[in-house]
Amino acid sequence: MTEATAKKTLTVKLVKSVASTRQSHRDTVRGLGLRRIDSQRTLEDTPAVRGMINKVAYLVKVL
Repeated sequence: MTEATAKKTLTVKLVKSVASTRQSHRDTVRGLGLRRIDSQRTLEDTPAVRGMINKVAYLVKVL
């Protein structure tokens, strides 16, 4: 693969429950594609995804 076609990715894992968190944080976790504790998603490394991860950094872990 060349530099132009290789896409950078991040693997995100939900490590804490979204119970008793703000609704906007729950929506952000759902937007990342995470459903329950220990669920993982591999996402493209974009500024939007980075912003979502930063918003809920206390709930998720980047692997």
